[in-house]
Amino acid sequence: MTVSVLPPLAAKARGAAHPDGTPCACTAAVTLADRPDATVVRHADVVAKAHAPGTDRAGLDARLAVAARLPDVFVPPLGTAPLTLGDRLATLWPYGTPVDPHTPDAAPWEAAGTLLARLHRTPTAGPVTATLRAAPAPPPMRGPLKAARALTRLRTALTTAGTPAAPPVLRAWAALPAWARGAAPMPGPATLCHGDVHLGQLVRHPAPDGPWRLIDVDDLGVGVPAWDLARPAAWYACGLLPPDEWTRFLTAYRAAGGPAVPGHGDPWPALDVPARALTAQTAAVAVAKALAADRPLDEVAAALVDACARMERAPAELTPGFPT
Repeated sequence: MTVSVLPPLAAKARGAAHPDGTPCACTAAVTLADRPDATVVRHADVVAKAHAPGTDRAGLDARLAVAARLPDVFVPPLGTAPLTLGDRLATLWPYGTPVDPHTPDAAPWEAAGTLLARLHRTPTAGPVTATLRAAPAPPPMRGPLKAARALTRLRTALTTAGTPAAPPVLRAWAALPAWARGAAPMPGPATLCHGDVHLGQLVRHPAPDGPWRLIDVDDLGVGVPAWDLARPAAWYACGLLPPDEWTRFLTAYRAAGGPAVPGHGDPWPALDVPARALTAQTAAVAVAKALAADRPLDEVAAALVDACARMERAPAELTPGFPT
């Protein structure tokens, strides 16, 4: 029998919110997410997250160290060492105000581009001072591995049901270079990357109206910085993100000196492979969910599958420096 991590996680959040042990007059902990790969609860101004079973402690230590030394990019953790809850590692964070999904016109695309440029320009090694030891070396960015898990999820779903939507996704994935499928090391130079960028990863900190900051370090590490631009690029290419929003994001990233794309001119030679990978990843998740629920694809999922059907192997000249 699986024991829920929610009660001990809520207790950790409550203890961090009231470290002096004073009686708590605030409301009970609120569950923000409860998935196999992450459980997140909030109590007052503290958020506690239980990471996926099997999370590597050394890797999480290094990722926390990056977030702690970049308070102008990330919401800093409350402590730099993960807690242990049975077979799960957990971390504590201050609460930040998330993006309001009901006001898409106010989406912080400029802030997202600026924060990513700051992250990508950060040296991969931590500072060394008289009072601060060198931070542990960050591990590889996990974006390609996360994409590969999405394709595994689709293949697993296909063992019990079939759909004509799956073959285009599988072919688009198979046509990608090995590094983009998590099957080979990523090409250099090594750059600090978030690994899973979308608007749900931005919050205002301090709440409620502080500056925008990034959250979620689970996939953070060194890799190809274009991966962090790939989700909005893919949605733009699929017609799911309006051109003006894509332009706001890309312009802000370039203005802040982001190295993933040239400062001027066509960004797509750098973005093509990562955008294809994120399209296949997102389509695979959407198709797998539709199969599990025994329902047809919605409009967004259909657009992603159609994009996969249009994909061909990226010409070598479109991916300079990226081995196939």
